[in-house]
Amino acid sequence: MDALLFAPVAFLIALTPGPNNFCAMNNGIRHGVATAVLATSGRVLAFAIFLFISAVGLGAMLLASETVFTAIKWVGAAYLVYLGISAWRSHSFAGLDSDEAAALPRRNLWKSMLQEFLIGISNPKAILLFAAIFPQFIKPGQPAAEQFLYLGTTYLLAEYAASLVYALFGRQIRRLIKTARGVRRLNRTTGAFFVGAGGLLLGSSHKLS
Repeated sequence: MDALLFAPVAFLIALTPGPNNFCAMNNGIRHGVATAVLATSGRVLAFAIFLFISAVGLGAMLLASETVFTAIKWVGAAYLVYLGISAWRSHSFAGLDSDEAAALPRRNLWKSMLQEFLIGISNPKAILLFAAIFPQFIKPGQPAAEQFLYLGTTYLLAEYAASLVYALFGRQIRRLIKTARGVRRLNRTTGAFFVGAGGLLLGSSHKLS
């Protein structure tokens, strides 16, 4: 397949709903679009690590390793459930007051970036996806390293674009959060999603099909 065809494919894959994109939307609600998009750097770092693993051939090994997949899966699920319980029990919403949110951009950014990284690095489906999809766009007879660099860079940029879409949607939701009851509902919805995502991850298989 022509590598030029990978750009729209990468964006569609990156746009797929999941814990990281929900995290971007949640950050867009609470801290604004700029913080949400910048925080995506944490996710991008995690995925860059996975891309490197796939490029050197270790991704194919993980495709056949149910033990490694299961270990990463349990860690990822535990973290998602932790985020869910924390959100459910929370009564705060820094983003409700735009002035307060603007006063603490660095703390919000680093915390959100770390959260994006931990969600990304603890999702074994990501590395399996890279190991399964990328080889289909590699042309035999041409330098594989250059092609992986192009594909990887394209995909990571697509993650920023997808994050922007979800963050903008989050900003629209933020305009509807005006009361303490709205904050409570938002926190519980956020908590339920993360717990549900953790449950889905536990039920996932180490095969993509």
